[in-house]
Amino acid sequence: MADFNLEAMSLKELRQMQKDLAKAISTYEDRHKADARAKLEVIAKEMGYSLADLIGVEVKTTRAPAVAKYRHPENAALTWSGRGRKPQWFVEALAAGKSADDLAV
Repeated sequence: MADFNLEAMSLKELRQMQKDLAKAISTYEDRHKADARAKLEVIAKEMGYSLADLIGVEVKTTRAPAVAKYRHPENAALTWSGRGRKPQWFVEALAAGKSADDLAV
């Protein structure tokens, strides 16, 4: 290991060394966690399980975005799926006498 004369180093050099050490510690921990996870996944797989099954982690499924059902009469980029709060342009179109069927895609 290299010997450092900390007393002879400037403040800038000491701060840079501090940043380098923090980064080295962080990457060291990340590497060891990844190695441990890989070993545990192999053991779980040998036993017929996934690691997520054993530790109880729920896998969240993501839904596809809802399909647009209504489109703004003048700006086709504005759409609404019919779910959630009505957009202002939809409310204004209904107040102006249009029906939801008029705005349907």
